[in-house]
Amino acid sequence: MPRGDGTGPQGAGPGTGRGMGRGGGRGRMGGKGMGVGGNCICPSCGTKVTHQLGVPCYQVTCPQCATKMVRE
Repeated sequence: MPRGDGTGPQGAGPGTGRGMGRGGGRGRMGGKGMGVGGNCICPSCGTKVTHQLGVPCYQVTCPQCATKMVRE
């Protein structure tokens, strides 16, 4: 209490200390990383291409119809 009059900082209850935030601990990008392996699939024609590490499927274009692919 800086002035001695009871007007100190707020936050004297559960969940107010360090490490008690709302993050949930799911990691980067909400924890939706699907790991190594799998396929990228074209939503238009259904063509499958093996997913490459470090390249998101939404950046890969379909070799058949040039549509952006999605992760299977």
